[in-house]
Amino acid sequence: MRRRQTAAGRGQIYVYGNTVRKTEAAPQIERRPARRTTSTAQKNRERARRMSLGYVLFLSVALMVTGIILTGYIGLQSDITNSVQHISVLEKQLNDLRLANDEEYSRITSSVNLEEIKRVAIQELGMQYAGEGQIVSFASESNDYVKQMADIPQ
Repeated sequence: MRRRQTAAGRGQIYVYGNTVRKTEAAPQIERRPARRTTSTAQKNRERARRMSLGYVLFLSVALMVTGIILTGYIGLQSDITNSVQHISVLEKQLNDLRLANDEEYSRITSSVNLEEIKRVAIQELGMQYAGEGQIVSFASESNDYVKQMADIPQ
């Protein structure tokens, strides 16, 4: 056995080896005798152990209100989840329709022969290009198209 002194505790004993020299490593804690309680304290403790009818009713109402609130919250969460899923389905449909629309537009624009349209308009329908005196220019406030609501003054 060696005695070793440390800064935390002076005179601690360290035992090297695998045998136990003392069966009790820690000294017994002295137990104080139980204090006697007064009758007033005992009455107060008994009263605290029992629950009054008002307290039980309050706890029951609080439990029911909490249950109703939680049920509503879970319902709202479910509605939100369903809405998000529905929005996802609608977005997929929109993307599919846009893709189909773009493909159809590409098919139509690639199948249009502008030279054939020009030939039919001039030869079969008798249309002509506008002459020099037929074109009227005027200033517009915006860059959009112009819709003629009445005759243009000369």
